[in-house]
Amino acid sequence: MDRRDFGSWLEGPPQLHDDEWPGKALGRPESGPGSIARIGPRLVAICIDWGLSMLVSFIFFDGDAFANLAIFAASTLLFVSVTGHSVGHRVMGMQVQRLDGSPIRPLDGVIRTLLVCLVVPAFVSDKNQRGWHDRVRGTILVRTR
Repeated sequence: MDRRDFGSWLEGPPQLHDDEWPGKALGRPESGPGSIARIGPRLVAICIDWGLSMLVSFIFFDGDAFANLAIFAASTLLFVSVTGHSVGHRVMGMQVQRLDGSPIRPLDGVIRTLLVCLVVPAFVSDKNQRGWHDRVRGTILVRTR
């Protein structure tokens, strides 16, 4: 057993060819509204959501780490399940949708939020930049502007 046995895992997600983009196989445009939200805006959105959760946790729970996670989970669950986006998603112009473009269902939001809180599923993505948390429920994070 050597490094080659683990090569595909160590090299990251499948690479796209020059004439492909994330979401092309799903019928999504390359850019603009409806295209796959890229990693930069996603990171900014989660930092906004986490920062707001930390602020509330600091004010009401003396910055308790468990309270911070609970606040993050509750706010993400509520907003994503009802409107399709968290506060960070809204600020960054993104929305969670089903693969056919329809709004997500509340159960989609619940399961997606629980998996995001586990952290690892969000970092294991495919060539369409969909993590396990999106693939499990058939959802996708797209740009709205």
